[in-house]
Amino acid sequence: MFKLKENNTTVSTELIAGLTTFLTMAYIIVVNPIILKDAGVPFEQVFTATIIATVIGTLWMALAANYPIAIAPGMGLNAYFAYSVVGTHNISYQTAFAAVFIAGIIFIILSLTPFRKILIEAIPENLKHGITAGIGLFIAFIGMRMSGMIVAHPSNLVALGDLHSAGVVLTLIGLAVTLILMALRVHGALFLGMIVTGLIAYFTGQLSFENGIAQLPSLPEGLLVANPFSAIGDVIQHSLYAVVFSFLLVTIFDTTGTMIGVAEQAGLMKGNSMPRVRQALLADSIATSVGAMFGTSPTSAYVESTAGVAAGGRTGLTTVTVSVLFLIAALFGPLVSAVSGIAAITSPALIIVGSLMIGAIAKINWGEIDEAFPAFLIILSMPLTSSIATGIALGFISYPILKIVTGKWKVVHPIVYIFGVLFLYQLVFLPH
Repeated sequence: MFKLKENNTTVSTELIAGLTTFLTMAYIIVVNPIILKDAGVPFEQVFTATIIATVIGTLWMALAANYPIAIAPGMGLNAYFAYSVVGTHNISYQTAFAAVFIAGIIFIILSLTPFRKILIEAIPENLKHGITAGIGLFIAFIGMRMSGMIVAHPSNLVALGDLHSAGVVLTLIGLAVTLILMALRVHGALFLGMIVTGLIAYFTGQLSFENGIAQLPSLPEGLLVANPFSAIGDVIQHSLYAVVFSFLLVTIFDTTGTMIGVAEQAGLMKGNSMPRVRQALLADSIATSVGAMFGTSPTSAYVESTAGVAAGGRTGLTTVTVSVLFLIAALFGPLVSAVSGIAAITSPALIIVGSLMIGAIAKINWGEIDEAFPAFLIILSMPLTSSIATGIALGFISYPILKIVTGKWKVVHPIVYIFGVLFLYQLVFLPH
């Protein structure tokens, strides 16, 4: 079924690779509920929804596409959901999940048509890199704010926090431990860093397990999106078109780029094409739609899958292993809940993931102002406006304008002009 011999791998290698991938991405089980809790979503709901979306998407990837690429709720998209969509649009998280659901449905349709390829090719590379780097900076900012490393300042917006407070000291220790593990190329450094930080928190009295460590998972609010027509109505009623588009845009670029990168590392590309790409993209889009129904932000292909590939993973057996391990993790909700209550345990992971994502800044063409400035505007505005959508909008508005005034309007794809006009209308006339 998984064609192990054809892919020059064995059962034991695939199982080890699956364990490696799980360890590198298991932090999402803790981090995702923390971020979405700020939007008002109950911890138990997000925890279980995260497991459901991860297992469905990753199993689809394993059984339909036979790739060692894991799917789970994406970092950055969860922050956008909590702080931009719910936080600034003044809507309930139930309504916001309706927008995620619609974005997932559209992604499914695009994955079945050639338009997905057209859309990816139409967006300028420098804008894509700017979006990735901007989200990274935004995530790191959130991690520092949650931990108390930076605090609000009445005249300068932000300032350095109290470096003597227990939470900040624990964050710095966790950050140092995790960075050392990463520098030593230890697989699962983010997850292991959280474990070490958690142990320190436990022995210093900052962490306790009053509700035990294990119990059966639950969904206290049941299905949050049960009727597609009601979801469409919510999007129209609250004018969430830009939100849907932002979810869709970031998910498409992030997922496609990650899938190609992991497939290249594993030697699974056929020239410039990726076999079974449609099945692979469906894994993410279906997981996004199902995840929204239960209560989590959009999913994405995880770049941490490269750790499993480095350990020898080449087939869907790797991702079946990942899915089984996530199912087992579902039994430890109280443990995750206790850990998620200590920001210092998870903040280092946010800061480091942000640093990895901002690496895309190196790929921007800084020598051409009409290419560089729109990307810079995206990177700058995402953390300063606390809105990924606003950053994307400003980039798509400024890019075609600069191309027109420099006489390069012909190189801009018509789709980018359409997006620019739509985003301009949204910023000027619609709530954001």
